[in-house]
Amino acid sequence: MSDIKKVVLAYSGGLDTSIIAKWLQDEYSCEVVTFTADIGQGEEIEPARAKAKAMGIKEIYIEDLREEFARDFVFPMMRANAIYEGEYRLGTSIARPLISKRLVEIAQEVGADAISHGATGKGNDQVRFELNAYALMPDVKVIAPWREWDLMSREKLMAYAAEHNIAVENNKGKKSPYSMDANLLHISYEGGIIEHPENEPEEAMWLWTVAPENAPDVATYLDIEFEKGDIVGIDGKKMSPATVMEFLNKVGGENGIGRDDIVENRFVGMKARGCYETPAGTIMLKAHRAMESLTLDRNAAHLKDELMPKYAEMIYNGFWFAPEREMMQALIDQSQTYVSGNVRLKLYKGNVIIVGRTSEHSLFDEAIATFEEDGGAYDHKDAEGFIKLNALRLKTAAKKRRSKG
Repeated sequence: MSDIKKVVLAYSGGLDTSIIAKWLQDEYSCEVVTFTADIGQGEEIEPARAKAKAMGIKEIYIEDLREEFARDFVFPMMRANAIYEGEYRLGTSIARPLISKRLVEIAQEVGADAISHGATGKGNDQVRFELNAYALMPDVKVIAPWREWDLMSREKLMAYAAEHNIAVENNKGKKSPYSMDANLLHISYEGGIIEHPENEPEEAMWLWTVAPENAPDVATYLDIEFEKGDIVGIDGKKMSPATVMEFLNKVGGENGIGRDDIVENRFVGMKARGCYETPAGTIMLKAHRAMESLTLDRNAAHLKDELMPKYAEMIYNGFWFAPEREMMQALIDQSQTYVSGNVRLKLYKGNVIIVGRTSEHSLFDEAIATFEEDGGAYDHKDAEGFIKLNALRLKTAAKKRRSKG
């Protein structure tokens, strides 16, 4: 890759990506363009500009992508009720397509030859970054330093930083022992004592949520408004997608909502233990399913449920921009035409409890469903023929086997 003259780096401003920026300059003798995005990680990103300038970087992109992230990535995924392996709400996975998209767009804008990221050679993120980038820019070159350099320990990284006068900040006094990733949908923790699946996480690890047992003794009620499968308001107040998620993260965290401790199967072939806080996502999923229960046809709902694991797996593995995901998204979006109305729920000590739902598009017929006199709306005798038709194959098989036994 000696022909590379300019590379766009996904840059957090942290130690690892600062080292990568310097390493790219030295190893490839190329110009580095940095891209830093605010997708709701809860940290100030503007300091990344000063750090990039200190390394002589001239083209610096710092962007607030919270609304785009929520609107174009999280909300479409929520319409599918996507969960990977029954538990993981895909907080890291769904952020990578957006970062790849902007890396490619910036590369095209500035005439860069390559893009680069800080994902290690052990994780899923390298796969997600690169698959999504290749889908959008087939000829893009990708530089993955962790697959090339020999800085394979924290000690070597620190020595490299010291040698090249890269500032190592520790302004909080104590560095977290965990590898963390955060955005509007979640915060994740890996490493430290939780590398061992038998160890219970320390309470101090959790940053967004109170322990469920320490949550308020009084339930918090919310009225969630849906329009075509998306949340558009809470408690009568219209909200943008990012504002919805910020509000639900706050109130969910205060009520101990959204903690998960998972051993997951990575696409690269290993098992990994991670802990997650996903307050908004947990509430959104529960509320959305409640809205669908009232407004979706039974078979449409069941088809969605059957397709969901495959959809979630595609996102987890990095195939957001693949044709099969886009095909499935079209089906999912079509199913949401009438998923509008209001869901009332309460949050209590780690639980999201649905207490009511209403919609102008409700398929719930009280006249049929009632246990009281229905005025002839439903003839109980009709069930007999339905049962006999469905029992025919069972009865036939039983008789055939009995006759041969």
